[in-house]
Amino acid sequence: MTSFPELVFAADVADNARKIAHRYFRSALEVDDKEDHSPVTVADREIEAYLRSRIAETFPEHGIFGEEQDPVNMSAREVWVVDPIDGTKSFVTGHPLFGNLMALLRDGEPVLGQIDMPAFNERWQGMRGAPTTFNGTPCTASGCTELSKARAYTTDPELYTGADRAAYEALHRSVHLLRFGGDCYNYGLLASGHCDIVLEIGQQPYDYLPVVQVVEGAGGVITDWSGRPLGLDSKGDVLASATPELHEQMLKALAPCLAGA
Repeated sequence: MTSFPELVFAADVADNARKIAHRYFRSALEVDDKEDHSPVTVADREIEAYLRSRIAETFPEHGIFGEEQDPVNMSAREVWVVDPIDGTKSFVTGHPLFGNLMALLRDGEPVLGQIDMPAFNERWQGMRGAPTTFNGTPCTASGCTELSKARAYTTDPELYTGADRAAYEALHRSVHLLRFGGDCYNYGLLASGHCDIVLEIGQQPYDYLPVVQVVEGAGGVITDWSGRPLGLDSKGDVLASATPELHEQMLKALAPCLAGA
C-alpha cells in the first residue's frame, strides 16, 4: 500500500507506539481514574503525546482528535483520530487484548483505519479504495449471511442497562455463538473472517472511527444501531457485520429495542 502515504505514516508511528506500550506493559504502573471512572496511565498519555507530535510534524495542516488531550484544528478538512491504548483495563491487568487505534477523517468521513495490537505484533490496516490487510496481507470477512449461524462478540454485557438491555438480549437469542471481551480486537477478528458480528454500546469516536475502514475494506458493514454511517457525532452504539445480508438481519433484530428505548 505504498501508494497511500498516510497509511505508511500510520504504520510507522504505530511501530514506535508499540515500543512505548511494551516498555510499560506488565510493569508497576500508577493508575488514575478519569471523570468517567475509566482508567488512564502514563502509557496512554505518552503514546498519545508521541502520536500527536508526529502528526503535527508530518501533517501540520491536519486536525487531531484523541482520548487524552483536547482536540486540535477540528475545522480542518482532514482530521486524525487516535486512541493510544484501547482496552486500558486489559493493559493495567496484564491482559494482552489492548490496541492502538488510528483513523483519518476527510470531510468528516473515515478514509483510513488502523488497529495495532502491540502484545501480539498484529496489525490491521484499511484505506478507502484498497483491501484491508492483516500484517500486510489482504484479508476478508467470513461471508456469513445467516444470523442463526453467526459468531458474535460484545465486550461487556453489563454495559447494556435499562432499555438497552433488550439489544443485548436480541443479540444473545439471535446468534449461534456469543463471546465477550476483546475491545478493538473483535473488529480485526471480523475483518479476518474469524467472527461475524460485533455489537458495542456507548463507544467514543476514538473507539469506533478507526475500525470503520478496517471492516469495510474486508467486505463487512459497520453502522450505528439504526443503520446510519458512523461519524464524530454518532451516539456510539455500533454494529459491525461480515456481510450486508447479515447486517440487515441484525438491524431488524435491534429495531424493536430502539423503538422501546
